[in-house]
Amino acid sequence: MRVILVLIFFYSVISSISPLYGFDPLDPHANITIKWDLMQSTPDASDVRVSLFNFQLYRHIDQPGWRMSWDWTGDEVIWNMWGAETTEQGNCTKFSGTQLPYCCEKSPVIIDLMPGAPYNLQTANCCKGGVLSSMTQDISKFGATFQMNVAASTNSSDFVLPHNFTLGLPGYSCGGPFEVAPSKFFVDGSRRRTQALRTWNVTCAYSQFLASSNPTCCVSLSAFYNNTIVPCPKCSCNCQELSHTKCVKPGETPSLLRQKHDPNEEPPPVVICSQHMCPIRVHWHVKQSYREYWRVKMTVTNLNVMKNYSNWNLVVLHPNLESLAQAFSFNYRALDQYGYINDTGMLWGIRDYNDVLLQAGDKGNVQTEMILHKDPGTFTFREGWAFPRRILFNGDECVMPLPDDYPRLPNSGHSALASSFTFLLSLLVLTTII
Repeated sequence: MRVILVLIFFYSVISSISPLYGFDPLDPHANITIKWDLMQSTPDASDVRVSLFNFQLYRHIDQPGWRMSWDWTGDEVIWNMWGAETTEQGNCTKFSGTQLPYCCEKSPVIIDLMPGAPYNLQTANCCKGGVLSSMTQDISKFGATFQMNVAASTNSSDFVLPHNFTLGLPGYSCGGPFEVAPSKFFVDGSRRRTQALRTWNVTCAYSQFLASSNPTCCVSLSAFYNNTIVPCPKCSCNCQELSHTKCVKPGETPSLLRQKHDPNEEPPPVVICSQHMCPIRVHWHVKQSYREYWRVKMTVTNLNVMKNYSNWNLVVLHPNLESLAQAFSFNYRALDQYGYINDTGMLWGIRDYNDVLLQAGDKGNVQTEMILHKDPGTFTFREGWAFPRRILFNGDECVMPLPDDYPRLPNSGHSALASSFTFLLSLLVLTTII
């Protein structure tokens, strides 16, 4: 009875946590933070600086980029904006004169300026087209900033932050704003520091379940010691037999490619027909075994005919990554978030070489090889030890084959047969003696 009560209590606690947030044990502190700094405020207007920071180790924001939105609490309007722009001006008919507000929308949608925007519209750390790098890949491009002049009817002590923040990105949900210590800024060549009047943070988290109802990648396996190639599990991402599933046969061009798409919207994936129907397939091949090292080859194949994956990355969990000797053709960094455990690493392409994974075709793949040291007492090719525990592509979990299907050592079956024969022979001898 006590165990049942504990389970009920545990379930109630888990259920009470907002389902809008996701937790990633490989990146436990991951989030995107929206920082809202009130720089100046008068009874007539307020100057606001808004910043986005991608505090995620391996998830990045690719094109078409973030689209931030919020709901004003009153009748606020944006009079001027630098470093970003709104998608709509809105209805400003209640204003008269030669100068109208920049945006009168109750729920404005903000997008980043493109690189090369007019200098008079730029701010520091703007104009990346909505793209935010992960913390690991390029820490110099993980943030964005824009400024606004907002009409306000209250003084700074009564300033109320907007609510219902969103990023316009699949899988991300944002909590409510909370006030923090005012931000400080260096001016005059870092000789002087100023600070905001007030500062609020809004934290946004990612959930793969909210992003898509289906997985987006799968893993296949092979090894030099076994002729069996274990494919991605059937229906890993979808089932080809479903009537609403769109796929094309190899070599065919889908009609959707001839249609025009909104550049601000990502087209739905159209994949090469397969038993797994995944846009991305990662193949892990145990290639060679040396005296003190072993070699593995990884191939990432893009089966999505509608998209190139820019600044892609892989996260691999394997117990032998602690003794990685070398990785070829990719960048590599260990993700040792727990200090005493070093079994997870991140790989990504080299800039201007293979940092773009092209859409399905002859060149729609990237490859790397890794050499790992054989740790005494740990290394083994038995029972699937040489294969990864988890693989993530662009932060999304890939579907792994079942452990029972992993390629086995060729002598495992013979060993089992020999053991059975020895057992039967011993039993026969024992029966004869008796």
